[in-house]
Amino acid sequence: MPVGYLFTVALVAIGTLFALRPVPFSRPLGRPSYYFGLAANELPFAAFFWFLLLPTALAFAEGDIHSAGGWAVVALAAVTAIGLAVIAYRALGERARIERAMDLGLGAGWRAAIDADLSAGLRRRPPWARILFLPIFKRRLDVRRVANLAYGDAGLRNLLDLYHHRSRPSGAPVMIHLHGGTYSGGHKNSQSLPLLYHLAGQGWVCVSANYRLRPQAQHPDHLIDLKKIIAWVREHAHEYVADPSTLFVAGSSAGGHMAALAALTPNDPAFQPGFEDADTSVTGAIYLNGWYGTYWDHGAESSPLAHITADAPAFFVAHGDLDPQVPAADARHFADRLRQTSAAPVVYAELRGGNHAFDLYHSVRFEAVVDAIEGFTAWVRSRERRAIPSDSRATGSTDKQDRSRLVP
Repeated sequence: MPVGYLFTVALVAIGTLFALRPVPFSRPLGRPSYYFGLAANELPFAAFFWFLLLPTALAFAEGDIHSAGGWAVVALAAVTAIGLAVIAYRALGERARIERAMDLGLGAGWRAAIDADLSAGLRRRPPWARILFLPIFKRRLDVRRVANLAYGDAGLRNLLDLYHHRSRPSGAPVMIHLHGGTYSGGHKNSQSLPLLYHLAGQGWVCVSANYRLRPQAQHPDHLIDLKKIIAWVREHAHEYVADPSTLFVAGSSAGGHMAALAALTPNDPAFQPGFEDADTSVTGAIYLNGWYGTYWDHGAESSPLAHITADAPAFFVAHGDLDPQVPAADARHFADRLRQTSAAPVVYAELRGGNHAFDLYHSVRFEAVVDAIEGFTAWVRSRERRAIPSDSRATGSTDKQDRSRLVP
């Protein structure tokens, strides 16, 4: 029995099984299911090549397949390969499904409404070289990361990383991203890096930040930290020749929950102690594999659902239909409530076969989401340009009163 070959194939087989049928977190196998299934679900091509095809070829080349046990492992590898093919097929259809979601949220022909200069920079096809050969490597040579900038007085938990193109183009829009971790763990420079590096490579200034965690911090401490980050960006953006009047806030899991709360409570002094006059409004929000309910043992006011108004900014929401931590029904409910109330566009993309934390790798699925986010932000930016009076554009005004007159 080729033990090393068996171990490798069995590991991929378990991951593939849990990717196809994830176990809810509330059940005993929920966490192992999630951790085993995540990589197989997002990296089926790498799993097939490095952990099935190559080990099988080596096993045959070394003469290890000479018994019934050896052939049984080959059979398990073949069945696992079929499972990975199903996973890859689901992911390959994501781009078309997201495109339909964009049509529904922004209107058919939404691409034609994007200004020509922004449309020219949109990516038209998946980055197959990265997806197939470098899915776990996030950095780009044309992007500089400025690490550990302090935005508050909470030490390590009040540091942010800033990403910008090495050419430092002027007037760069800004994207702030908050990591997940149930408000109890996680750190900057971990999630949605393919998104941040791609946007920075396209001339954006992107921010990934830490924030205070439970149990030392409680709601609304985390939200206050995000508001401080927004205020910091508005104060320091000129140092990176960025335009803080175009600012999107994004987050994954708990970070998405926080980003939505920030987007829905602009300039609320209750969440801006000591910096009440800072402009914390945002251009739009990106909500990835988020939490939509209340904060631990807090009341309804700690949920984004409690803060939806007609003045809400544009939202892009993406959620996997196989998310074992947060049911897709919760994401649908949030998007529906937002559409019913908000005057701004809402894009809801439900990802077929998507698990929680689908935003970790350069996967087929997440690269389709990245391209959709870039298209969504370009559409929103084009709409804002047409809504801002020409004299405001000329002076670069970011005054709260000027921003309040913008059409969402």
